[in-house]
Amino acid sequence: MAKPLLPDELWNIIQPLLPKRNPRFWGGRPPIPDRAALTGIIFVLKTGIAWEDLPQEMGCGSGMTCWRRLRDWQQAGVWDKVKQVLLNHLREADKLDLTRVAIDSGSVRAVGGGEKTGPNPTDRAKPGSKHHVITDAEGVPLQVHLTGANQHDSTETLPLIDDIPPIAGKPGRPKKRPKEAYADRAYDSEPHRKELRKRGITPHLARRNTSHGSGLGKFRWVAERTISWLHGFKRLRTRYDRRSNIHEAFITLAECIICFRLLIA
Repeated sequence: MAKPLLPDELWNIIQPLLPKRNPRFWGGRPPIPDRAALTGIIFVLKTGIAWEDLPQEMGCGSGMTCWRRLRDWQQAGVWDKVKQVLLNHLREADKLDLTRVAIDSGSVRAVGGGEKTGPNPTDRAKPGSKHHVITDAEGVPLQVHLTGANQHDSTETLPLIDDIPPIAGKPGRPKKRPKEAYADRAYDSEPHRKELRKRGITPHLARRNTSHGSGLGKFRWVAERTISWLHGFKRLRTRYDRRSNIHEAFITLAECIICFRLLIA
C-alpha cells in the first residue's frame, strides 16, 4: 500500500504552526487548503519536478500557489519551528544522542546559478552549492547550511555548532552543546580545535597528511548517511531554485520529514 505524502501525524504537528490567513469576504474561487498546498510542495521536493508540472489531479492548485505558500511559510519561520518540535519529541523518546555530533558536506549542481552558488572545484567549475550538515550521534539532522560549492568545509564548523537549536523534551534546561565533535580531514584546523575546546567540546578532526585508519570513521559515517537521505529528495540532489530562501525551505522541510521518519521508526 502506498504511503501518503503527508501523514496525519505529521500534519497534526505542522498545522498549528502555520500562520493564520485572513478570511475572505468577497467572491471568487476559494483558496487552496493549506494541507493540499503542502502536499504539492512535498511532491515537488520528493520528485524534483518543475512547479508548472505539478499534476492538477492532486488538487494542490497551481505550482505557483504552492511556491508562494512555501515562500511565505519559510519567511514566517514555519519549518524551523516544525523541526524544533520534532527534535524535542525525538529527545523525549530517547531517539536523540547529543553526546557527540558529526559534520560533513555534500555538493550539488546548481542549474542556472543563483544565490549562494559558486564554481564547483569537483565539477569542472560549474555553478554549484554545498550542503553543510551536522547530525547527532545517530544521524538525526540538527542543522544544515547552504553555501556556494567553492566554500571550504572548515569555515562552517563553528557556525554549524553554534546554530544547533536548544533541544528540550527532558526535565531541566534544553540541551544544545555536544560533548564531542567528529569531522574528516577537510575540517582539519587548529584554530577551530581551540574554539571547540573553548565551548567545552572535544574535537576529533582528522588530520591531513596522516595515514588512514584513525578509527574516526565509525563515528563520522552517520553524517554521510544523512546527506544521502537529504539527496534522496530529488529537488535537493540538483538545485533548480535560483533563490536561496526557496532552496533552504526545501532543505529544512526535508530535515523535518527525516526527523519524523526517525521518530515513528
